[in-house]
Amino acid sequence: MSGARAIAAALVWRLQKGARRPSSAYGRGIIVRFHSSGMTLDNINRATVDRIIRVDHAGEYGANRIYAGQMAVLGRSSVGPVIQKMWDQEKDHLKKFNELMVAFRVRPTILMPLWNLAGFALGAGTALLGKEGAMACTVAVEESIAHHYNNQIRTLMEEDPEKYEELLQVIKKFRDDELEHHDTGLEHDAELAPAYALLKRAIQAGCSAAIYLSERF
Repeated sequence: MSGARAIAAALVWRLQKGARRPSSAYGRGIIVRFHSSGMTLDNINRATVDRIIRVDHAGEYGANRIYAGQMAVLGRSSVGPVIQKMWDQEKDHLKKFNELMVAFRVRPTILMPLWNLAGFALGAGTALLGKEGAMACTVAVEESIAHHYNNQIRTLMEEDPEKYEELLQVIKKFRDDELEHHDTGLEHDAELAPAYALLKRAIQAGCSAAIYLSERF
């Protein structure tokens, strides 16, 4: 486990180093805005916020790796621009959670190296089934993430919607983006993928396991 802790520490250092770059004024502003809206390190439920930011950071990182894998296979195909557009949005999501990790001093999951490999493999593997396979993967993953975000929204609303207003806005915006990706997948023949129902269930089972583990480790 010492090796895993070292990996997590290194990831935190990289996030903090990135936040100190001159171009990261946006990241510094996040700290001020969230503090000004009521969220501070002293008054938040640290266990809840840590869990939410850690797992969402891991999820957005995994999504980026999935799209990277899909682009490696289908980047020059007719569906390449569609995948790239969704990937660009996921890059923005990950950037935001990188900033929140630093702002609220949240450590990343120790499983990041695993999600790096698994995400790319899932994206490339489903893309090898054709564009329908890639889109089936998108539908399955984005549906799982949207459901997960809805659960987080309910948790924060029950706890203190005013205090967590800006975090709620971030999660709601990203939830809507994921639902848009889900619909894009359906519009591009996801349901025509080989063994679509079975593939979708298998991917979503993996997503559920990844969420469970990333919240806790």
